[in-house]
Amino acid sequence: MKVIIDTNALMIPVQFNVDIFEELRRLGFDIYLVPTAVITELDNLIKNLKGQDRIAAKVAKSMAQRCETICADGHADDVILELATDIQAAVLTNDAGLRKRLEEMNIPVICLRQRNRLEIVS
Repeated sequence: MKVIIDTNALMIPVQFNVDIFEELRRLGFDIYLVPTAVITELDNLIKNLKGQDRIAAKVAKSMAQRCETICADGHADDVILELATDIQAAVLTNDAGLRKRLEEMNIPVICLRQRNRLEIVS
């Protein structure tokens, strides 16, 4: 099954010490997709953040290399929503606003639960 991974989800391993790829496999996902809009967002975070957040963004960018990159530029949330609809993929995100938009369109959402595991919430 396919899953699109959002910017903040790629930062989970550093922020919460959770292996997102292991968790996604546990949930049955084996195709990991990252739009170029997310890579651009990570580049901006690396430039603008400091300390632990900057480290998390750098690790996230490195982790994105383990995923298939999809050429799709624009506002990351809009790109993810459109891609998820077009290719019928679930989305891994902790962004409440994006999650609500995805749920309104009946797109499966995966997010962090109890700060230690991923769960399909819709």
